[in-house]
Amino acid sequence: MTTTHLIRGAETVDGSRTDVVVRDGVVVELGTSLTAVGATVTDADGLLLLPGLVDLHTHLREPGGEGSETVLTGSRAAASGGYTAVNAMANSSPVADTAGVVEQVQALGERAGFVTVRPIGAVSQGLKGTHLSEIGAMARSRAAVRVFSDDGSCVADPLLMRRALEYIKGFGGVLAQHAQEPRLTEGAQMNEGALSAELGLGGWPAVAEEAIIARDVLLADHVGARLHVCHVSTAGSVEVIRWAKSRGIEVTAEVTPHHLLLTEDLVSGYDSRYKVNPPLRRSEDVDALRAALADGTIDIVATDHAPHTSEAKCCEWDAAANGMVGLESALSVVHHTMVDTGLIGWADVARVMSITPAAIGQVTGHGRPLAVGEPAELTLYDREVTRTFSTEHLAGKSRNSPYLGRVLPGQVRATFHQGYATVVDGHVVDSEVVAHAARLVDSAAALAATEGTSAR
Repeated sequence: MTTTHLIRGAETVDGSRTDVVVRDGVVVELGTSLTAVGATVTDADGLLLLPGLVDLHTHLREPGGEGSETVLTGSRAAASGGYTAVNAMANSSPVADTAGVVEQVQALGERAGFVTVRPIGAVSQGLKGTHLSEIGAMARSRAAVRVFSDDGSCVADPLLMRRALEYIKGFGGVLAQHAQEPRLTEGAQMNEGALSAELGLGGWPAVAEEAIIARDVLLADHVGARLHVCHVSTAGSVEVIRWAKSRGIEVTAEVTPHHLLLTEDLVSGYDSRYKVNPPLRRSEDVDALRAALADGTIDIVATDHAPHTSEAKCCEWDAAANGMVGLESALSVVHHTMVDTGLIGWADVARVMSITPAAIGQVTGHGRPLAVGEPAELTLYDREVTRTFSTEHLAGKSRNSPYLGRVLPGQVRATFHQGYATVVDGHVVDSEVVAHAARLVDSAAALAATEGTSAR
């Protein structure tokens, strides 16, 4: 059984227009006035064709946190936002610190079928920062983990950090650090400054992030390993990373959509939707982050999609959990903060939201150029519409978005994963339909592998 799609009249990131024929998960023809017998036709006139987005920083919560999100619901949220691959952070329950747990997460992603789910392995056992996790076993597992992180917690012990960098270097992996000096952030509730003093909330100083980044780039340089810095939030952090790159140190960095748009002033209303770690910073930090993403000092945008139950967020500020959902809104926020401001173009959006995150995370088959023979991981985006963002635009399980009620530009109209549609006309495809398509792809791949073996 073949799955054929004809996308007509899409605009590419270089400004040209093309038709695209997709068959059995692969781009088979590009050109104008194309036809394809039996194809499902998508009219893409006026729509931008992007490589499927790749998120290097997603919290799917499963196993253990299914009240907030599951691999299935998080995958639906990702597809809705134009994503075709996500990297699932390790802070589940149990923690993804063994081969068994990462293989479980990957299997759940394959069963859901909306996106490629790549598990991230914990650096330390139980995220406790005292003993290394089963790094080698996770790397050798069916999940073939290549990114390791204790995100949610910092690998604060410099000796453990050095040992982890050395170990992960051995198989070409990358360590993604949540940069937060714990002793400097005890009791922290928001960005440290005049506003935190005025509101009477414990301050999270910028230096607590910057000091860990400075230490870790030096350790990575000493070891010769790859370091990735999660959710950079301060102007000082940008300068440390810029210095490290000028020295040739192998460091990459990400910024979240919310740190590109929102500032600490929003905390004044004690609305817990704006409680996040690292916290919202000053407008000067936002400006520095935007400039750093534009000039390449910061490599990618990653959502840090952090779903929570209403009970965990709809409470007083002090008791509320940190985190925001962001998969469904990320592309619109980058459109608003980076493209509409003239800081970057759409080819750059493809780079920071697909090509480079796929390369850092070693997510095979994603972030690829639009060419015959390439995997059909594609997103169609309408740049001309605006929408008042609401719960209707949230396809995941949780509702803790900081953008509810805010006017945002753009809308994902279609997403194709492995050549089949996961979003059509702006609506997520039924889960059973997608799961069936995923099974067909798996069956076709298994048949091809068997025929290849027989031929040899």
